[in-house]
Amino acid sequence: MSLPRLLTIMGSGETAPTMMKPHRDLIARLPGTPSAVVLDTPYGFQENAPELAGRAVEYFQKSVGQPIEVAGLTRLRDEDPLVVEQGLDRLRRANYLFAGPGSPTYALRQWAGSAVPDLIRAKMRTGGAVTFASAAALTLGRFTVPVYEIYKVGEEPYWLDGLDVLSEIGLSVAVIPHYDNAEGGHHDTRFCYLGERRLRLLEDQLPSDTHVIGVDEHTGVILDLDADTATIIGNGTVTVRVRGSSVVHRSGCVVSIDQLRDPAGATSVASTSAVTPTLSSQPVSDIDPSASLASDTARAVAAFDAALATGRAGDAVRAALELETSIRDWSADTLQGTDMDMARAALRSMIVRLGDAAVGGLADPRDVIGPYIGVLLELRAAVRADKRYDLSDLIRDRLAAVDVEVRDTPQGVEWVLRGPQ
Repeated sequence: MSLPRLLTIMGSGETAPTMMKPHRDLIARLPGTPSAVVLDTPYGFQENAPELAGRAVEYFQKSVGQPIEVAGLTRLRDEDPLVVEQGLDRLRRANYLFAGPGSPTYALRQWAGSAVPDLIRAKMRTGGAVTFASAAALTLGRFTVPVYEIYKVGEEPYWLDGLDVLSEIGLSVAVIPHYDNAEGGHHDTRFCYLGERRLRLLEDQLPSDTHVIGVDEHTGVILDLDADTATIIGNGTVTVRVRGSSVVHRSGCVVSIDQLRDPAGATSVASTSAVTPTLSSQPVSDIDPSASLASDTARAVAAFDAALATGRAGDAVRAALELETSIRDWSADTLQGTDMDMARAALRSMIVRLGDAAVGGLADPRDVIGPYIGVLLELRAAVRADKRYDLSDLIRDRLAAVDVEVRDTPQGVEWVLRGPQ
C-alpha cells in the first residue's frame, strides 16, 4: 500500500496537548505499523539536548500512543561519519518524521550540504508524513529568519537561505511560526518575535516572487500533497502575507494549496482583514480552541476555590490533582514559560491552603457525623429506659469501635470523637 504524502507545519505547541490529536490523526493515515523518528538537530547545541529528546519520546509514547526513535543527529558537521550515517538511515526508514524547537540557524548550519534536505524532499515525492514545527518550521522555506540573532543579539534584520524544500510543491515562501506571539506584553513580538517594523524591513528584502506564510502558535497546516489541499488545525490561523497585505485562513477550514502558492488575487486586502476560504468551510478538527495551560490553571483554581469555600475536601484535592496533570501534560512544550511558572505557583498555593484547611478543620467531623450519632444515642436511651442494658452496652461498644466514645454524665449523655481527625 502506498504512503500518503503529508507535510505539516506547526507554529508551536508541537509537544503540547493541543497537538496530540493531529499527531494521532496523521500517524493513523499511515498504513501498517508506522515508524516514527524525531530529528533532534535544531536543539542539538543545547547542553540538555538528551533531555529534550527524552521529552519528545515520552510525549509521543504516552500522549500520542506512538513509539518514536531519536535520530541522534545533534551534529552532522565534524561528527563521526558512522554516527551520521546511522542517523540518516533512521530518517530514511521512518514514515513519520518530526522536528521541532531549537535554533533555525544552528539547524541550517548542520544540515547544509548534508542529505537531510533531500531526504525530506524524497518523502514529499514518494510518501510519508513530515511534521516540522517552531524552529524546524522556519527552515522549510526559501528564506529563514535568524530569530536569535535578530531578537536576542540585536542584529539588523536579514534573511538566511532556507532548505527551500517547499519549492518541491511550488511554494516560494518564508515560513514564520509563532506568528501571533504575544509574550512581549507592551512591545510587539508577533511574527516570531520580529514585530511589525522588522517584518516590513525583511519583506522589502524578499524577491518579488516570494512571500510569507505565517502560522500562529498552537496552530498547524496539514498539506496533503496528493489532494493538493491545506487543512488548518489548532487554535489560531494561517496567514498568507505579501508586502504587508494578508489573507487569513481560519482553523477548521480546508483550502487549496494554490491559495498558499499564489495569493496575488487577494493581496489588495487590508492586513487586518480575513478572507474566508472557499474550498470548504466544514470544520475538520475537534481541538478545543481554548486549550492552553493558562486556561487549565484558571479552571482548576476556580474549582479549588469553590470546593474549599463549601468544605468539599475531596473536590479541592481533585482540582489540585487535575492541575498537576495539566502541568505534566504541558511540560513537554518548551514555550510555556510564564504560564508554567503561574501554574506551578497556583499548585503550591493549593497545597498550602489545603494544609491550612486541614489544621483549621476543612469540615468539622462532628458536624458531618453528628446527626447519625444523635439517632443512635436516642435509640440507646430508649433501650436503657426498657432496662435492656445489654443492647445499650452493645451500641456504646460499637460506637467505641469506630472512635466514638459515649459518656454518661450527671448532665446527660455526651460523645467524643477520638483518634485521627
